[in-house]
Amino acid sequence: MILPEVRDPRLVTIRRGGGLTDGDHRLLALWAAECADHVLHLFEDEQPSDTRPREAVEAARAWAEGRTGVMDARARGGHAMGAARPLRGAARHAAYAAGQAACVPHVPEHDLGAAAYAIKAARAAGAAGPAAGRRERDWQRERLPERVRALVLDDQARRNAICWSVFDD
Repeated sequence: MILPEVRDPRLVTIRRGGGLTDGDHRLLALWAAECADHVLHLFEDEQPSDTRPREAVEAARAWAEGRTGVMDARARGGHAMGAARPLRGAARHAAYAAGQAACVPHVPEHDLGAAAYAIKAARAAGAAGPAAGRRERDWQRERLPERVRALVLDDQARRNAICWSVFDD
């Protein structure tokens, strides 16, 4: 479970009564896609013929760039999560990260799902465990767009417990 019971109005789009601008929503989608893409090789190494997670990451980017709609991106996210279900370990988490990234256009708060699953994938991929997760988290934070940086870091602190505590310092 990565979504809170009570939504943060800063992560609800303006058109739905919140404070998130379209531009910032697009930045969250691009960042989530980058987080998922960073670990996607862990899925592709195990399942080289399954393109669903790659298509989900590309759909998140396409939505952010105005090249596809919300429902297309969301559907591709569901397909990526379908690719994850029969797997275990790093490949599974990487596919879930891709699925979460593609769902950001529908619900902006899925950005942390993409980041959290990418951290879980990094942890599962090697012997370094939590240290690998911290390196992945730090890599992600370095790529946060300045305009949404404070919002995402605050949200990580707020939702850390429901995101497997992967954002701990």
